[in-house]
Amino acid sequence: RQRQMCIRDRIRRYRMKFSCSQQTLTKALNIVSKAVTIRTTIPILKGILLKVDDNGILTMSASDLDLSIEKKIKVENSNPGEIVVLSKLFGDIIRKLPDGEIIVEETEGKVNIKCSNSEFNIIGLSADEFPNINPNEENSEELVFNKEILKDMIKKTSFAASIDENKGAMTGVLIEMEENSLNMVAIDGFRMAIAREQMKNKEKKNIIIPAKILSEISRIITETESSGDDVTMLLSEKKAVFIMENTKVVIRLLEGDFMNYKRIIPAENPCRVVLSRNDFLESVERASLLAKVGKNNLVKLEIKDNNIEITSKSEEGNVKEDIIVTKEGNDLTIGFNSKYLIDVLKVIDDESISMYFNTNVSPCLVKPIDGNSFEYLILPVRISQ
Repeated sequence: RQRQMCIRDRIRRYRMKFSCSQQTLTKALNIVSKAVTIRTTIPILKGILLKVDDNGILTMSASDLDLSIEKKIKVENSNPGEIVVLSKLFGDIIRKLPDGEIIVEETEGKVNIKCSNSEFNIIGLSADEFPNINPNEENSEELVFNKEILKDMIKKTSFAASIDENKGAMTGVLIEMEENSLNMVAIDGFRMAIAREQMKNKEKKNIIIPAKILSEISRIITETESSGDDVTMLLSEKKAVFIMENTKVVIRLLEGDFMNYKRIIPAENPCRVVLSRNDFLESVERASLLAKVGKNNLVKLEIKDNNIEITSKSEEGNVKEDIIVTKEGNDLTIGFNSKYLIDVLKVIDDESISMYFNTNVSPCLVKPIDGNSFEYLILPVRISQ
């Protein structure tokens, strides 16, 4: 009997337990829960793994098998152990609790949560069924990004990827590692976005990361309180791992061939226009108010002398805007889906930009005044002359 009591005491002493401030736990949950999917028939994937080690570090993990996120935080009054909690229920409870110390303790498959005058008991799931989200990193290639540059490249490209799941690789962003540069490219069949950054790479390599997940990476970088300015990316054959201090994000790479985007960039552009990005954006936004969705959100640009006349009309009325530009080459009248123009203009920070045109049925190129840090291609809409 004494031996049984000792065993019980040992189990009680080593059941998972920790305490943490409500704000710290909430911030960590907000990051980790991005990898939880409700569209699954596998119950364990709706959960978050809570694992406390002997050093008082709580590791929170979640995965939908395509995206996995791991976040480590320092906790107090801890006993090592692990259990899986349902993400939505656990997250809702933690977020609703008052700002103070939260005590979480596992007892015989249940999780007890205490804070101030509140106490919850919820069902836990065995950690044995939770997937191993950490790939073998021994032979991985390592790239180091400045986090602000990485966020900017994602912002400049991810919006242009296809949202049609049937288009495979085109739902992703191509990361193209060349000898002296790293390029990100996205294309959906109507527009293309390219962002370039000078970077020395050990070898030439191309990978494709789902655009939706890259956008999540950008948000995680913003939400992660990191003392450093760098994000490390480890590349293995089928996965990419982004490491930001105490946060790790594991991504399954898209398979398939990306379009040879360099072939579709026009070689000749007899009309070049230099203009204020913000003035053009505001004019197109106003003109788009009357651009009817059923007619491709059409706005018409009449480029003549040093002026662009922007017009749009529908059954409800019409609008005309004029902006002063600097033009070289031929006059041209061309139509565009206003949304595609606005999407591009919103992600550029430069005050002035160059736009290149060929014919009224050829794609338009948007580039910086100097250099090649970004490049956008936008297909026009046919208009009746």
